[in-house]
Amino acid sequence: MTVEYVNFGTAGVKVSPMALGLGFRGQFDRGEAEKVILRAFDAGINLIDCANVYGFMDDRANIGSSEEVLGQALKGRRDDVVITSKVHSPIGPGPNDRGTSRYHIMREVERSLGRLQTDRIDVYIIHGIDETNSFEEQFRTLETLIQQGKIRYVGVSNYQAWQVMQALRVQERLNAQPLILVQNPYSLMNRTQEDELFPMVRETGVGVMAYSPLGVGLLSGTYRPDEVPDDSTLWGSNRRGQIATYMRGRAARVIAEVDTVAKEVGATMPQVAMTWVMSHPEITVAISGADTVEQIADVSGALELTLPDEAIARLNEVSSGMRAVLDGALEDVDED
Repeated sequence: MTVEYVNFGTAGVKVSPMALGLGFRGQFDRGEAEKVILRAFDAGINLIDCANVYGFMDDRANIGSSEEVLGQALKGRRDDVVITSKVHSPIGPGPNDRGTSRYHIMREVERSLGRLQTDRIDVYIIHGIDETNSFEEQFRTLETLIQQGKIRYVGVSNYQAWQVMQALRVQERLNAQPLILVQNPYSLMNRTQEDELFPMVRETGVGVMAYSPLGVGLLSGTYRPDEVPDDSTLWGSNRRGQIATYMRGRAARVIAEVDTVAKEVGATMPQVAMTWVMSHPEITVAISGADTVEQIADVSGALELTLPDEAIARLNEVSSGMRAVLDGALEDVDED
């Protein structure tokens, strides 16, 4: 597969425009998870997105297991792979088991390095806004880690545009290396980032890593309006009570149009949804949440797919104004 690598946000390091994310919502076998990572490498994907909190089965006892699997997969390949990890989310019940204090960041980066079996994390990402701690403390700490060689670049996740600008101002005042990217949700089901984040990106050059480009699986082709989802799927198990909301109104029309376009261009729904996301110049990287070898083999086909302008226009029109929040806030879904 021929991959056209791009600069990672404002950094000079080159990455594939698709990353593999290791959230593993539907994969519980470490051996199979490692095969998914290796299949991504085979497809030309050289960017793997992880976090200290990622682990199998959403079990506290398994927190960090995704980093452990990635560490195994990196053996003999470390210098050819760009990896991200994150810090902020709770990893335990203790008062210092979350957030962006110097204490927590310095402790967690060491734990992540140990699990990853590496001496550095290429991009270390603040996983969310910490209302209890100042930007100054967290960005001073990250600059210290850069000087120590334990991380190379800095990013943020789940920040609004004004918060990214505020972070950049603090980093400038501290004479710290500026963040190179922001990681936020973006898909045909949720185009919120176009309102304020995209204009900010065009002004600053900060990159965007788009997570949930398939709308947390709703655009994967697995779910149909006239079918009850299988218990083995995400929306057929712990989200069973929510699926009906997304199978009517505008959300249903988006799913149907992706299916139609896929059939017209001889591709799959994941490939079409992913290609649409990657077609936006504001998006540096789209993150695949593939759980199986079959899924990553499928969606990686988007790296070689170009959608006709007419198809993109139709997808733009049917999804215009979509603000589906896929974390349980169902009242934000436009059902007209």
